[in-house]
Amino acid sequence: MRIQKVLAQAGIDSRRHCEELVEEGRVTVNGTVITSLPAWVDPEQDKIAVDGQMIRKQRLRAPSESASGSSRSAGKTRSQVRARHVYIMLNKPRNVVTTNSDPSGRTKAVDLVQYPGQVRLFCVGRLDADSTGLLMLTNDGDLANKLTHPKYGIHKTYEVVVKGSLDEAGVAELQRGIFLHDRRTGGASRTQSVRLSLIKRDRERTRLKMELREGRNRQIRRMMARLGYPVKRLIRIQLGPLRLTGLSIGNWRPLTTPEIRSLKRAAAASEKTGKPPAKRG
Repeated sequence: MRIQKVLAQAGIDSRRHCEELVEEGRVTVNGTVITSLPAWVDPEQDKIAVDGQMIRKQRLRAPSESASGSSRSAGKTRSQVRARHVYIMLNKPRNVVTTNSDPSGRTKAVDLVQYPGQVRLFCVGRLDADSTGLLMLTNDGDLANKLTHPKYGIHKTYEVVVKGSLDEAGVAELQRGIFLHDRRTGGASRTQSVRLSLIKRDRERTRLKMELREGRNRQIRRMMARLGYPVKRLIRIQLGPLRLTGLSIGNWRPLTTPEIRSLKRAAAASEKTGKPPAKRG
């Protein structure tokens, strides 16, 4: 199995974040550091560690294998024993990281969600420690991948405050796309066009709403820094059709059934057409 899939199934993090853990040299297999992908492992035979912490074999077993074993012992069908998916919305505070493994010992988003039972949650996409707002956590790896992988184009919307008065030339550059270093390729590539709307602008600062359909590391901060407008505040307010409403900072709640359905519809529409779903209204 691909190592990032094994790590995601073990609840280490989302599949995309697990890829980054490998590329950062934080994963070892049988004592050897793995730094490039693709890489394959045998979860039953190989000894896999993240940040020096060995992952127990029980966590590495695929859910289907665990369900099959439980089915034989308890006389239940696989669908009856399969762990149900959990979907959580967190209003993330500052100084909280979205990885499930942090060598610096910082507070993790999963630490703030006290969900009952033995459910291994991971964050859907990244939101840097200095940023706040909507963060979704789940144990549904398939949906998480569709909501975050650039090829599906699910939009993320942010409210951003930058230092200085953003001029029209800067707006045009953001809409065209800005060249940023790509850690995966080692070169530079242009960002996708950003949809934005100005909320308020004066000499000291500019407040705007920005919509992205990709998720590069600290993308908004890096784009604005290239233009000479340092980000002072960044809040994610929307993920696809999911909006941050009625939730104070640091608190969390399960998603409602209509919210879950709307996310799955958006993901299914993007998967079917290869394009993001059309926005309503």
